[in-house]
Amino acid sequence: MVDRAKLQIKPKGNCRWDLVSLGEVMLRLDPGDCRIATTREFRVWEGGGEYNVARGLKRCFGMDTAIVTSLADNPVGRLVQDLIYQGGVDQSHIKWVPYDGAGRSVRNGLNFTERGFGLRAALGCSDRGHTAVSQLRPGDIDWEQIFGQEGTRWFHTGGIFAALSETTPLLAKEAIHAAKRHEVTVSYDLNYRESLWKSFGGRQRAQQVNRELAACSDVMFGNEEDFIAALGYTVEGLDENLSKLDVESFRRMIERVVANFPNLKIVGVTLRHAKTATINDWSAVCYCEGELYRSAARENLEIYDRIGSGDSFASGLIYGLMTGRGPQWAVECGAAHGALAMTTPGDTTMATLAEVDKVMKGASARVAR
Repeated sequence: MVDRAKLQIKPKGNCRWDLVSLGEVMLRLDPGDCRIATTREFRVWEGGGEYNVARGLKRCFGMDTAIVTSLADNPVGRLVQDLIYQGGVDQSHIKWVPYDGAGRSVRNGLNFTERGFGLRAALGCSDRGHTAVSQLRPGDIDWEQIFGQEGTRWFHTGGIFAALSETTPLLAKEAIHAAKRHEVTVSYDLNYRESLWKSFGGRQRAQQVNRELAACSDVMFGNEEDFIAALGYTVEGLDENLSKLDVESFRRMIERVVANFPNLKIVGVTLRHAKTATINDWSAVCYCEGELYRSAARENLEIYDRIGSGDSFASGLIYGLMTGRGPQWAVECGAAHGALAMTTPGDTTMATLAEVDKVMKGASARVAR
């Protein structure tokens, strides 16, 4: 067993931010019950893996969060901004870039996502080349102001942001090192997306980048597929369809991960068995100080929109850890929050802390009047 220090989270004290996230915020276009290729209308939401965590901590758990990102200054960017306002995440560190009128040099990211139903799986189609945030590079963000002058307790980024361009993993690394200088807790979500790495070196490049950034982080998030694709680990007991994995096999896999990354103090993982697009088994585990803490297993969970559930798990787990409730409470909170996030449309949570608490206590779904 690797000997590692406990996770030390800065007290609120003079810190302006409980959490700061680095990542892209896209406009999600949702065809509702229809399909992307045949719909005649879309509903819009904002979303992005790293942003969703900051929004969940703010909107559901009432913590002070900010997003570091970049947007092209046009009506689409301002629509994304308006949606961020509704989520309450601070925008003072958004870098606005002049728009060229046609999107030849800079644009905002679009994410078309259909939810799936029954045997038809959910489907995503990204349109995010040459986006403003993908062009960020080291030196563009004043990390000393964010982590030092303003004060930050927790910094979060992940593999989606790192996959956007040649420069984004360099910026993520710069941010992580700056955070460590100021004793800020750092979490990294592997969040492997094959489509993003397809023209950017594939799995080999993804593993190279993710291993380098994971080696600097305190907390890692992911699912079983992420460990295979983003880190290159084989998992005994897991079939090629990523269906069932027994707890002991999973423990051995996580122990292998933390043995290779002695900096890691906590690993939070979601476990999903998708029976259909609308019926999933759902649970989560948190590996902390050599112990594996598992949430209640929710079998045959009915899914309305699964996108962003892992991010909602991460925000719930972070909330539990930051408020000192311990790893078992934290993993239960994260799993409950992730489950609730799948009952509403859009990438981001619409749950309240009171609802999370009720689900954690096993409350029924009877109507509340």
